[in-house]
Amino acid sequence: MSSKESAPRARRHESAPAARRGDLRIAISGKSGCGNSTVSRLVAETLGLRLINYTFKDLARERGMTFDEICEKAETDTQYDLAIDRAQVELAKAGGFVLGSRLAIWLLRDSAFTIYLMASPEVRARRIDQREGIGIKAALAKTAQRDGRDHDRYLRLYSFDIDDHGFADLHIDTEKLEPRAVARIIVEKIAERRADP
Repeated sequence: MSSKESAPRARRHESAPAARRGDLRIAISGKSGCGNSTVSRLVAETLGLRLINYTFKDLARERGMTFDEICEKAETDTQYDLAIDRAQVELAKAGGFVLGSRLAIWLLRDSAFTIYLMASPEVRARRIDQREGIGIKAALAKTAQRDGRDHDRYLRLYSFDIDDHGFADLHIDTEKLEPRAVARIIVEKIAERRADP
């Protein structure tokens, strides 16, 4: 990062006694339109954990670029992916966090409770259209393009196949679920695991 850019920071939510949850490490991934960012925030709020959600959107804002510009540059210049991933891993070192990102469960595969969110391309496109107002057809094309671009880039950069997520501790189909319902499933599953001796 340049000297003009501030270091990425995690946001702490204090709705629960975080001190007792300092050992919780939660990684949530999913393709665009699966509710990754919203669900990560809700889980962090519920459990009183730091939210780590440093993405291309944050990096683009810091560098005075549009999101599409930085995604396009990242296809040929590895500095952007590496900057994002280094920042996320560094922020995760302190423990007591929810990390929501496209690569979260791969980056923290052996050190966090990993969750993968899913939804059909049609549902994802509808959600993106609701958010961005670009139309279903354009949203479908955009998600397909981004899925392919991300898959090829992460395979080339890290040898991560982001279509191979079978190792995740928990898979949730978000197709017919509101974000709060998804977050509730995650919190309940974590409580079950912690109660299990």
